[in-house]
Amino acid sequence: MKYGGTPTAVLGGVEPEDGAAPPDGPSRRRRAWPILAAVGVVAVAALAWALVHDSSKPSVSKADVGKIADSKVGAAVNSLKNQPAAGVTIFNQVRPALVVIESDSIGRSKDTALGSGVIINTQGQILTALHVVQDAGSIKLTFGDGSQSAATVQSTDPDHDIAVLNAAQPPGVIVPAVLGGGVRVGDQTFALGHPLGLVDSLTAGIISGLDRSFPLPNGKTIDGLIQFDAPVSPGNSGGPLLNTKGQVIGIVTGLANPSGNEDNVGIGFAVPIGAAGRAAGAPPQ
Repeated sequence: MKYGGTPTAVLGGVEPEDGAAPPDGPSRRRRAWPILAAVGVVAVAALAWALVHDSSKPSVSKADVGKIADSKVGAAVNSLKNQPAAGVTIFNQVRPALVVIESDSIGRSKDTALGSGVIINTQGQILTALHVVQDAGSIKLTFGDGSQSAATVQSTDPDHDIAVLNAAQPPGVIVPAVLGGGVRVGDQTFALGHPLGLVDSLTAGIISGLDRSFPLPNGKTIDGLIQFDAPVSPGNSGGPLLNTKGQVIGIVTGLANPSGNEDNVGIGFAVPIGAAGRAAGAPPQ
């Protein structure tokens, strides 16, 4: 602390005459306080220096810091190695809700159409693409536990190519998928279904675009679709499009290909779950 002037000036005292002893009393005691305070400041500073520069403790070198950082990074990497990949977790989470749908259309040959569906509530209702079951004379479901059941169409939404199915005999344990939302371009996404009859196949990609339009074979156009690049093929129709939390963000409805065949070129489309879920009265939370 900096003090201005001499102690006598600050304290308002009088200088003693030459050879005279300084008077006793309050003025002398007051002059001692700045000296004691200064000594106290020096002592505190010395103690602080000693605490910071404790010679009894070894100093930490750059090499030591590097070793500590490497050990922490190594521990974090090993921790991540022991965790399952996002795709593994998502597959195991959603697979019990995935359904194989086989339908025989009225007036069609003995060929059976195969598509995908997903259980969306504890009543066992199944969301799928309408074109998978349209004009079906019979519908057979195969659940994740291997059990099978006939099914009927409860409701449809032709404007979004969506159908809701009821199983005659739902599985003993119903594990519905969780519906989600909040889709953004660039988000990682997963498609789960049965492409070309390859049951329970998971593919990964990103959300490529939003609010897309896609023409249906009946001449209608679906608007407001999610575009994604996770590989899909015939058999994926009606299956769930998932986010990294394993939530259903859409129902796969088709793929685009300028050549006109059914080869995948990385342009798939899905009906947003907000629109698809309304057909069953089950919008996302």
